[in-house]
Amino acid sequence: MEHVSILWADDEIELLKPHLIFLQEKGYRVHTATNGQDALDLMRDTHIDLVFLDENMPGMGGLDTLAEIKAQRPELPVVMVTKSEEEHIMESAIGGKIADYLIKPVRPNQLLMSVKKIMDSRRLVQEQSSQQYIREFRDIAMRIGGRMDFSDWDDVYRKLVYWEMELAESKNTAMLEILSAQKQEANQQFVRAVQRDYPDWLLGGKGAPLTSHRIFKEKVQPLLRSDSQRPVFWVVIDNLRWDQWRIIWPMMNDAFRIKEESMTCSILPTATQYARNAMFAGMMPDQIKRKFPQWWIEEEEEGSKNAHEESLLREQLKSLGLNLKMAYHKITNLQSGKRLLEQFSNLSQNALNVIVYNFVDMLSHARTDMEVIRELAADEEGYRSVTRSWFANSPLQEMLRKAAEMKAVVVIATDHGTIRVNTPIQVVGDRNTSTNLRYKMGKNLRYNPAEVVEFEKPESIGLPKPNMSSRYIFADTDAFFAYPNNYNYYVNLYRNTFQHGGVSLEEMLVPLAVLDSK
Repeated sequence: MEHVSILWADDEIELLKPHLIFLQEKGYRVHTATNGQDALDLMRDTHIDLVFLDENMPGMGGLDTLAEIKAQRPELPVVMVTKSEEEHIMESAIGGKIADYLIKPVRPNQLLMSVKKIMDSRRLVQEQSSQQYIREFRDIAMRIGGRMDFSDWDDVYRKLVYWEMELAESKNTAMLEILSAQKQEANQQFVRAVQRDYPDWLLGGKGAPLTSHRIFKEKVQPLLRSDSQRPVFWVVIDNLRWDQWRIIWPMMNDAFRIKEESMTCSILPTATQYARNAMFAGMMPDQIKRKFPQWWIEEEEEGSKNAHEESLLREQLKSLGLNLKMAYHKITNLQSGKRLLEQFSNLSQNALNVIVYNFVDMLSHARTDMEVIRELAADEEGYRSVTRSWFANSPLQEMLRKAAEMKAVVVIATDHGTIRVNTPIQVVGDRNTSTNLRYKMGKNLRYNPAEVVEFEKPESIGLPKPNMSSRYIFADTDAFFAYPNNYNYYVNLYRNTFQHGGVSLEEMLVPLAVLDSK
């Protein structure tokens, strides 16, 4: 109790001194503000566990302040205090997700009961989540220690992400540390599984995952061949992890129902040039290079590595005998998203609409380059929070709602995920070596084989070889590659940033959802 910090915002705060003293005597730390803006400013500089908020303040009123508080800290409990019992005010406050509602004049015991109810409820949630995870911890540990097929990895990773989000929500840092260690162990075992099974996974036999190059044929094509005349939207959100998908789905479930929610496997390297080209071409990178050399850009060559996605997709449609009206749109900034939104109704005339949305990938790169984004997305929870805020205010959410109004079927997919890296590994290469931090492709690579994932023959995993001696190496778990030159500078620059291209659960096991309009 002595650690609970309360903020009380009321323009008549001086009249509430007996209440403030009462709470302080009960062991609570109490901060005060006389208006909404001061309350928000104080929240930015002070840790607050609970807010008492007057509904009727001059300037920024209580409901407006409530909206701002929830935008900044959705989990923070707010108790609305008001003189009014008008129904519309209560509905607005409840819609703003208040934790409790008190009518003035408030009695001291009412305050204490409200605080205890809210804080004890949070404590009980923490304890229940911890106990449930501890019970499941043993099962997950036993499964990780044995030999698992892909369906097992699918299930274990879902559970790890679920508990990561649950424990983060309950602010249980001790249990989160245990979970983090278990997730690290799971990743180490997953890397061994990839080294052993990945070539077989690509063949698509029994028990194999759905890999990038088979997504269109197996998940999108059947929707196009159905008798329904409803348009199909294939939305590819670049660099979307499973936890990010789970954080944005609740913002769509009033418009859609999930027909299918599955885990797909990104091909290696888990990078846009490889995984997304494979998705649109319906073939592995070495096949793309052989069949469409004019559309394959080598690592060392200048130019966009994904400039020909639409052409590759049209070739795949042709090979599958699909003669239909199709539109392709790539959204790389807010303006292009708004432009597409303005003409969105025209897309109802197409059998297939492909929308590639690059925001999440840009977010991961911005987090590396911009200090402010680093602070907002300091860890996995922050990364999810920024993703949620983006989606809630993005043209994409409005596009999906318009698609639901068209009674469209929507397929949400991604090319790969991303992982927060911390462990540097030295690698040496010539000037033609690829620059990605999670994989390297070159012909004169020098490294410690025990520290990387490598396959002796790139062609065995569907990758092109620009030269006879070219090879690929991949960083695993939370590692990243750094050159000996200016080693300390680059290690400090890239440590604790989100990267992709390598081997990890976060990068390779990614979401695919088929949504049906309600």
